[in-house]
Amino acid sequence: MASVESFPDFLELVQKPNNYSGFVLEHKLELEPSTDYGPMDFPVQKTKGLGQQKMRKTEIKNEMKAEIKNEIKEERNAEIKKETPLALVTGASGGIGYAIALQLSAMGYRVYGVGRDFGKVPGGSSSATLPFNPIELDLRKKGAAESISGLLRQEGRLRILVHAAGVAYYGFHETVHPERLQEMVEVNLTVPMVLTRHFLRELKEEKGHIFFIDSITALHENVYGAAYGATKAGLLSFARSLFQEQRKTGLKVHSILPDMTDTALYRNADFTVGERADSFLLPSDVSRAVEMILEQREGVVLEEVHLRPQVFQLKKRS
Repeated sequence: MASVESFPDFLELVQKPNNYSGFVLEHKLELEPSTDYGPMDFPVQKTKGLGQQKMRKTEIKNEMKAEIKNEIKEERNAEIKKETPLALVTGASGGIGYAIALQLSAMGYRVYGVGRDFGKVPGGSSSATLPFNPIELDLRKKGAAESISGLLRQEGRLRILVHAAGVAYYGFHETVHPERLQEMVEVNLTVPMVLTRHFLRELKEEKGHIFFIDSITALHENVYGAAYGATKAGLLSFARSLFQEQRKTGLKVHSILPDMTDTALYRNADFTVGERADSFLLPSDVSRAVEMILEQREGVVLEEVHLRPQVFQLKKRS
């Protein structure tokens, strides 16, 4: 058997007649990888491009899925928001109205609170950190009721309406200015009646609640506060009549009549609450009465609730 040690020897051998059979090539040929890309390389590059396209398509699909999920989530949140029962509270920038707005928010209602100025609400909170939606508005202005009803109807269905706005001027009747008399009539009586009318049909359909934050002065004579007591007596009469009028519809009408309460209501008087803690009410006492009323089983209506401190005591302003 012929033996060759190199490729040239092999060529020389096979070129000779009868010498191309029976040989052993002992030289090992080492092939260097080529840097010249030939036709076989093109499919590899093409495959790489397809992979990148596939990855991009996957990214786009994932992005679309994320967008769809976000849209579904936003739509669901909007549905939940509209399903959450609405409550409207007037006088929510202070005192009893503010306490009730907080209470209803804590109970899970989506609360809109109307007030003249939320710049300095109790507790030092700002309107940006309130747990309810503040609306700065003077309800005596023309078109105010229409503006509020239009806003709330875009947000959902009203379940609770609380009339907590109130104003009082004290003194012998001849000393109270006619403009102040008019203001008490408008804020304490006219506004609640007008605002109730705007939401009455909706509240009946929802079998909702209307709260009138009245006053114990509605039940008896009021020296130094004849006009104020008259507006509150009128409000009580309206609430009683409204309940009888709408009783069969399922609408619940409630009047809460607090006695001396530690609020700014007496800022225009020459007296204020007593020094003893058991001689006056707190706004939170009234808000808890609202909670108690709402916790009654369906079919039970607490029409009137009277709240009084244990002791009667006033303090003269110096």
